Amino acid sequence: MNKKAVYAIILCAVLAGANGLLIKYMSAMTTGSIAWFRTAIPIFILLPFLVKDRELDFRGNNKKMLLASGINAIRMYLYLLAYIYTSIGNTVVLFYTYPLFVTAIEALFFKQKIKPKQLYLLILAFIGIIITYLGKPFSFESRDFIGMISALGASIGYAVTVVLFKSETHNFSRNQLVFYQNIVGALVFVPFLISLPSVELDQLGMGVFYGFLIGVVVFKLFFYGLRQLSAGTATTLMYLEVVSAILLGYFVLDEPITLNIVLGGILILTSSIFISRKSK
Repeated sequence: MNKKAVYAIILCAVLAGANGLLIKYMSAMTTGSIAWFRTAIPIFILLPFLVKDRELDFRGNNKKMLLASGINAIRMYLYLLAYIYTSIGNTVVLFYTYPLFVTAIEALFFKQKIKPKQLYLLILAFIGIIITYLGKPFSFESRDFIGMISALGASIGYAVTVVLFKSETHNFSRNQLVFYQNIVGALVFVPFLISLPSVELDQLGMGVFYGFLIGVVVFKLFFYGLRQLSAGTATTLMYLEVVSAILLGYFVLDEPITLNIVLGGILILTSSIFISRKSK
């Protein structure tokens, strides 16, 4: 096994785990402004490479890709909202239910049969979600409720985009895929920039850094590792993002690691890992 590739994926997961910290640090900005930095910075960085490599001639199903990009913009907004309203642990654990939703979507819309073991894993993950939320109020006045519902919404949205992008990977280069992933968000979140003049300079700098680190560096590290490793190994290693995020939240922000998060997270992640392997 290529050690450099393994280290690249591990570093990718650890950096991705810093998502929550960076988002919470930018709390002075609106959610839409943060979303703009996350989607627009990768576009600005990728455009020169797309021009240089003559990849601006998109030959695949552009309508489908624009639809996926639009869904991804909504998913991004919900993802950021989740981190703002609830703890890093709650958000990252619930977001990583997305492989389960991918399986459900493929079964419902693409008529792929769900095997009995997959059904058991889906039920196990659902139990994990319930355990994670135990003891919290079901009310839109509850920040945890809003955040955790947003995290699940982001997970579903991401699952939809995974299915859509996966169906077009043979028609687009990696840079083109990242471009399409972000382009609609970079446009629709522009109106939120009206609030930026009142934001301090260090917050703006963090927005640029956030878009570069999460939108470019993390993806480049993942693709580098993916070239050398099997998809199953790479995606399994990426689950280290959950551990990284929870530990960073605990040590930097003093967020508690509750028994609910630990037990619910174990059930959700175990289900997600095994269902990801079975779908490959």
